[in-house]
Amino acid sequence: MRPKISLWLAIVVWFAVITQFCLMLENRTASTAETIIRFFSFFTILTNSLAAIYFTVQAVKPKLLHKAGALTALTVYITIVGAVYQLLLRHIWEPTGLQRLVDELLHTINPLLVIGYWYVYEKAGELRFKQIGLWLLYPMAYLIFILVRGSFSNFYPYPFIHVAEIEIRQALTNSFMLLLVFIVTAAVFIFVGQRTSRKHLWREGF
Repeated sequence: MRPKISLWLAIVVWFAVITQFCLMLENRTASTAETIIRFFSFFTILTNSLAAIYFTVQAVKPKLLHKAGALTALTVYITIVGAVYQLLLRHIWEPTGLQRLVDELLHTINPLLVIGYWYVYEKAGELRFKQIGLWLLYPMAYLIFILVRGSFSNFYPYPFIHVAEIEIRQALTNSFMLLLVFIVTAAVFIFVGQRTSRKHLWREGF
């Protein structure tokens, strides 16, 4: 059952990512190369891509990423994607048509699907708080990349880290606050997971 669910989720997430890529190329305001770089400069795109890859692997080789923590890390990342969008970014634009559908998939539907998948299949009882440090490497590496590249290209994918508009001190403060949110969110998932975990054999048989 799990491979089939994973396959359907992979299709949904890949559809959102690929369609967003096509829409961005179609409406580009920079060169094709620069547009592609900018596309993969969004945490939303990178994280949804990771989700698509994860579900694809689970559909083909469900035992490959079986260690407890991988799914939770992904769930934390995409939960932040959804939460930050709903709280800080949704009000700044109003997409229509296909763009609106893709926007909702990337920021609302896909995060909810991943959370549901996590609840059913993660080996939550094996999660440990010490794993959080490792999970932070991805958002920290992303932040460094965005700030370094932005200093040369003047392109920052999100207003709360746009150094050219809010200055580096405020951008770093905002980034620090987001890292705290990552830590708290991860701790919540671990706490909840440890207390609501079910028997591993039940999950595998679902």
